Amino acid sequence: MAGSTAGIVGVHGIGKYNYYLDAGRSATGAAEAMRLKWDRYLHASLGGQARAYFSEVAYFSHLLAEDEGGDDPRRVAAVEASTQRVVAGWAANLGFGEHFTGALRSFTGWLLTRLDRRSAAFAELFAPEVAIYLADQEKRELARRTVAEAIRKNQPKVVIAHSLGSVVAYETLWAHPELEVDLLLTLGSPLGMRNVIFERLLPAPINGRGERPKGVRRWVNIADKDDIAAIPPALASSFTGVDVEELVNLDWIDFHTAEKYLGCPALHPHLRPFLG
Repeated sequence: MAGSTAGIVGVHGIGKYNYYLDAGRSATGAAEAMRLKWDRYLHASLGGQARAYFSEVAYFSHLLAEDEGGDDPRRVAAVEASTQRVVAGWAANLGFGEHFTGALRSFTGWLLTRLDRRSAAFAELFAPEVAIYLADQEKRELARRTVAEAIRKNQPKVVIAHSLGSVVAYETLWAHPELEVDLLLTLGSPLGMRNVIFERLLPAPINGRGERPKGVRRWVNIADKDDIAAIPPALASSFTGVDVEELVNLDWIDFHTAEKYLGCPALHPHLRPFLG
């Protein structure tokens, strides 16, 4: 369901390539399947009469997938090097002190033996997708263009960005200052993760600080206390213009899913003014 009646554009996080495959390799089909799910997740939390909350979920996961049949060796090498940096930096943010000196495979094996099952599964998704986004500038620009087109087409009052989607949304809104939204709601955001994402943002932080995109009137950040993607969970220490931050306790197993975040009561007071 399009546009003005819903008023929210979503930007998804990691691990959503299966939607593309299930839709017969259709990005449009994947986006619609995600929109329907996100509507259900939000409605389960807000209650009342069922309705469309999301105009669209900007879908870009297929753009970050590894190319089938091989790729430019230089691009592959860049992504592999970036994946090494992501894994090492992410492990450091988790508090693992061992310096990364070995090959990616051996280090990843070392890391995963020290993580529980939920964290290991998360790592296998998080590192490659983040690395591809950061290392492959062509794919990075395509992902941002997809988000920009969704915002431009739907003209939402609210953008809800989850996980890696918060990074894509942040960079998109900076790259397109003509796009204006009343509320940017980031959920489980890794934007502040040092030596992995923060220093590599576009635009680059100035004097160790990022800033709320100019077209965003209000920025609310919500993170689960155990979310190993949202390290640190608070963004105000790294970004100027974060209006509200809330630390929540979603679930010790489902610490990062969009379903848990969209079902969180902490979203309610921030969304209610826009729901009519």
